This record gives sequence, C-alpha cells and structure tokens, in this order.
Amino acid sequence: MKEQAEGEQRAAELFARTFGAPPTVVASAPGRVNLIGEHLDYNGGDVLPIAIALRTYVAARENGGATVRAVSASESEAGEFPVREARAEGRWWDYVAGTAMQLAARGAAVRGADLAVWSDIPGGAGLASSAALEIAAGLALVASARGDARSLRPALPQLAWQAETEFVGVGVGVMDQIASACARDGCALHIEIRGKEWSAGEIPFRESVLVFDTGVRRSLRDGRFNARREECARALALLRRIRPSLPNLAEASATLLAEAALPAPLDARARHVATEAERVDRTVDALIAGAPFPAELMYASHASLRDDYECSCAELDWFVERARRDGLRGARMTGAGWGGCAIAVDAREKLEAAAPAIAEEYRAVHGRTPQWWITRASHGAGFSPYPHR
Repeated sequence: MKEQAEGEQRAAELFARTFGAPPTVVASAPGRVNLIGEHLDYNGGDVLPIAIALRTYVAARENGGATVRAVSASESEAGEFPVREARAEGRWWDYVAGTAMQLAARGAAVRGADLAVWSDIPGGAGLASSAALEIAAGLALVASARGDARSLRPALPQLAWQAETEFVGVGVGVMDQIASACARDGCALHIEIRGKEWSAGEIPFRESVLVFDTGVRRSLRDGRFNARREECARALALLRRIRPSLPNLAEASATLLAEAALPAPLDARARHVATEAERVDRTVDALIAGAPFPAELMYASHASLRDDYECSCAELDWFVERARRDGLRGARMTGAGWGGCAIAVDAREKLEAAAPAIAEEYRAVHGRTPQWWITRASHGAGFSPYPHR
C-alpha cells in the first residue's frame, strides 16, 4: 500500500538522519477503533475492534551495545535505556522499554538497538497509539537482533499488555494489543477475554468507518481510567457476596444487579458493563447472520458510556448527536473516553459527503479544527528488512 510505503520511508529517513546509517528492519502496527464493547476487556466481556489504516512505524538496527537508543518524530526528547534493566521514567519511551523488558524476560532475542519512530496515529485520541508503539517496537527489536519475530507474534499481545500494565502502570485491558497485532483486512475481531486467556475470531466487516478526532486530549495516566477500573472491581466484589460463582462483571444479569442494589456510582458502572456485553452479543449475531451493522446499538452504547460510565465529554456527545441528525446509521465514542475520537459507521460515500460539513460545524461550535479519516478494517502488525529485497 502506498501509505504504508511512505510511513516506512519516513521512519527510515528519521533513522538515517539520527544515527548516520540506514536501518536493517522496519516494523509497523496499526491503531484500532473498537466498534462496540467499550470498557469490557478488563471486565471479562467480549469486544469487537478493527485495525485502522493509521500506523506506527519503528525503524531499527542492532547497535552492538547493551542499551536501546530511541527517537520519535513526534517527541522532542530522545530516550536511552538498558535493554534488560530499564526503569519507568514517565516518558514516551517507557512503552518501548517495558516491551523490551518483557521480551528479555521471556528469553527472546533482544539486544542493544537504535530505534526511530514515526506515526500518523494521533496520541491521546483513543486510537491505541501506545499499543501500536509497543507491538511495532517489539517486532523491530527482535527482528533487528535476527531473532524469530514471526514465531513471537502470538505471544506479543500479552507481552505488550504486561509492559503497559506492569511497567508503565496503566491498567488497560488487552484488546488494543490483540487488535494491533492480529487484525485482518476486511474483518472485525470478535475477541473473547477471560482473565489472562483470550481468543479472537474474524467476522467480515465491509462497511466504512469515519474516525473523528475531537482534538480533546487525555492520558490514561491521569487517573480516571484506573479509577473506573477500581470501581468495577469493587462492584464485582459486592456482587460476589450474593453470587460467589460470578466469574466477572460482564456476566452479571439484570436480575442480579437489581437484587444487589449497589451504591452509587458502582451501580451505574456495573449497569454499563452488563448492558454493553449484551450489545456486543447482539452485534456479533447480526454480523454473522449477514445483516448490516446494528446502528442503534452504537447509539445506545454511547448513551451508556456518557450516563453510566461517565467517560464521555461535550465534544464527543456533540459529534454523536450531529451524526444522528445527519442520518448516519450509527455513531459512538471509541476508546477509553474523556476526549479523543468518535466513530460513525455507514457507506463510504455517505460518510464522505457528511464529514466535511460536520467538521466545519464542529470548528464553529467548539473553536478547534478536527482531524477526520475514513477507513476500513485493515491488517495487523508486520515487519520487513530494509531496504526491501
């Protein structure tokens, strides 16, 4: 693809300018949007993401030492850390350092290397930019050391997830890493997550998706995400007093929630998780049956995220209501929330006709110019020697 070739070239050029030699490998991994199933991956529920065309590229070359040196086109600071004994510093390269540490602990071939990162995934937009960086960096580190990166791929989502949760310290679920590593062209991934075990089935998804970046930035390190996760854990603990066998929050029934009468806001958090799990099941059933994506379930998902999970914001709500008013079949926020991106699903020509007017009105109402893209379900991570042979 032309866009991917350009991304590889930009990462390679940054590498050559910084380190004075060409890279030996370029790896890339996509961002993702979750079509439905928000905040379920850490609550035992199923999710339905697709990879998008926006990607992160990591150019790499073994440097003969014991440290990793890393630069990024979007960051002013360069990082350097020992490949096997790094410490989190609260910097962008923590995601790379944590992944390197997990690879080394697993016994993967990881050596000192130079890395250059170029990405067209906007950070803080809810498009899994951190997961894409982790996955692409992991492949680049192993491939540059002439390790078996292909056989590593099935384990890479778990390793990258551990890097983010244990090293960086953000309690995300594993959906982002799975989608970035494992997605297939033209398919949504129906991911079932049960504790540390997961499986992913491919479901054809041929519709187009408008990704609308509100420009409202947030970081999962700011505490709100971890607070929601802690609230869900408290809700599950209370429900298990009534139903000790309850495996996770996503399997709590409406009857159980009514019986438990959880205190606020735990009642609302649990209600979102339980009803969102039902919406995912209904969506998957519809797609398997060959029906169009069930748009009203997207709108219902957004309302639940706005009212029960309280992770939306005025700009995301505005887009969803504007999409409904424009007659787009379905729209919702995507990602953890509190800013970032929203999506709409419809035929490509309808999205192309609607998006410019929505963006112009958004600028007039909110005082910022949004970015937007129309994408389809894209492919997951990969790597190749550089230059291509």
